[in-house]
Amino acid sequence: MQALLSVWVSFVMLFVNFVPGFVAPTVTEEPVKTYPYVFVHGFLGWGEDEGIDDDIAYWGATACDLIKNINEAGYECYSASVGPLSSNWDRACELYAQLMGTTVDYGEAHAKAHNHSRYGRTYAKPLIENWGEKDENGLINKVNLIGHSFGGNTIRLLQTLLQKGSAEECSASPENVSPLFTGGKVDYINALVTVCSPNNGTTLYYIADELNIALALTVLAYTYAGVMGRSPFNGYVDFHLEQFGLTYVPGEQSQDRHILDAMFIMLQHWEDTAMNDMSPDGVKVLNDMSDLDPHTYYFSYAFNTSQKSSIGNLYYPLPSTFAVLQPFTVMIGSYYRNGISDFPIDDSWLPNDGLVSVKSALYPFDDAHKDYDPGDIPAGIWNVMPVSTGDHGSAIGIGVSEELTTGFYLDMISMINSLPVTN
Repeated sequence: MQALLSVWVSFVMLFVNFVPGFVAPTVTEEPVKTYPYVFVHGFLGWGEDEGIDDDIAYWGATACDLIKNINEAGYECYSASVGPLSSNWDRACELYAQLMGTTVDYGEAHAKAHNHSRYGRTYAKPLIENWGEKDENGLINKVNLIGHSFGGNTIRLLQTLLQKGSAEECSASPENVSPLFTGGKVDYINALVTVCSPNNGTTLYYIADELNIALALTVLAYTYAGVMGRSPFNGYVDFHLEQFGLTYVPGEQSQDRHILDAMFIMLQHWEDTAMNDMSPDGVKVLNDMSDLDPHTYYFSYAFNTSQKSSIGNLYYPLPSTFAVLQPFTVMIGSYYRNGISDFPIDDSWLPNDGLVSVKSALYPFDDAHKDYDPGDIPAGIWNVMPVSTGDHGSAIGIGVSEELTTGFYLDMISMINSLPVTN
């Protein structure tokens, strides 16, 4: 089991061996009012309340413990923990419960549609005290959200639900609907930052589907989760799949479904998984339902570890790209015709960070956006940062220096803290 864990950690962290060219923002003003920062991990990631984070911090990875460094620099920040394999909906519900300090409510309609429990675990203490309430000066206590990879999609869905709620969930349980689904919370988030996020999906989904390995990879991933979630390592890595009965809540014992039954249920509900939600078609559902909040500052950071070949329509990895990412870089860098669905894919999708196309990470296609200008940072529109040289893992400190990783995020935080209050 320890050997399997080591392989899994090695695969997830995707170590790189170079110092990329990170593009940092410019600070223009002194802070007016500051808000806490919550970092949200991506697919196969983890948060600070899991045992693995003590050994290898997701945020900071091989460089440092980033959350510790930022807190020591005088900023309040946290690393949330949501389902590493779970759908975007389930992850957003889990994130909301952590922030508020309440029981996870996946929604009556959603739970019935996907044949899992409506309620998850309970968080006795809110991650952010008095979130959404007004302070002594009449200003709303907001939060800044930073999401890496699929974490960016999760924080975008959370904001969408805060804004618009869910009419389906309100109809399904009008007597006890979660406040998350009632909407009207348009001023809870100060800044929303995506880093290497598949804001329009990743073509790796189509590639896996065309190779007929998507289902096999899914079975492997959830089998591993079921085994780990019922072993002494549960809590060291937390898969947050108790709603399906596939894993236990760390520290608790329960009469869950048989693992094969739980696997069968999950595979019947493919659309309620992270894999489906990271496809371009899956992300389009999120993009179609989301609106930009005029009270929120939006920033997107894309990384590129590929270069164009002089022969043919192909992008191949930079020599410094970590070996594990190199085949994925080539796969994405040569995929420009969608053979799976009607979603349009062309050669503009070829430059990539090893897991996500640069084009996808820049901004959701239908959203208002502008190139980042330190002298003009408006709310309610994506401020698109210059593309940094590096791969998907270097953005969170994998294989790069502590100074570079910490400096990158401290510069980001200083820039956000300098922005005018919007409420």
